Amino acid sequence: MNPRDEIRTLLQAFQGGYIQRDLTQLDPFMELFTPDAEVIGTNGVKPGIDEWFIDRGSARELVKGDWLDWGDLRLDLESMSIHYQGNVGWVAAAATVTKIIGTENYDSYLEFVRKFLDNSKLPAEQKLHYILRGGMNTIYELQRGEKFVWALRFTAVVIHETEGWKFAQMNFSFPTIYFPDVRQVE
Repeated sequence: MNPRDEIRTLLQAFQGGYIQRDLTQLDPFMELFTPDAEVIGTNGVKPGIDEWFIDRGSARELVKGDWLDWGDLRLDLESMSIHYQGNVGWVAAAATVTKIIGTENYDSYLEFVRKFLDNSKLPAEQKLHYILRGGMNTIYELQRGEKFVWALRFTAVVIHETEGWKFAQMNFSFPTIYFPDVRQVE
């Protein structure tokens, strides 16, 4: 099998894990990654914080959380680009995440607001702005229907080891046409 097909097989195994979501197979699934694999989730902003995992052990927590709570991840395996040179390859794929979110989300948002009010150190005005933004977004999105399909970009660097191709770095990102959700201020 040529390297491009071997890398495609790795991506199919990755997709299969996300379809099956069998937590008893989580540790074998993580063998698709190198020990020092860096995995950046959609909420990753800085290495080692939130969803920016700097090794296979910590990345396991991202995968476990995805399998338990995230929507249905589907990579576009037909149109993805696969390139390689020697023992290094890089991949880019369009993807989607689909999730059904019902009107119970109103209750879960209100529960989030209660906890946010109790735990946030922000000044009152900033708290109110944050709550209003989230509340309006919740109302807007739920009025559009309960089936959410988000476009996603998936990129990865793979390396060839003795056991075959493995993920060395992976990044999940949402495209946006509005201001990004994360903003750094002084």
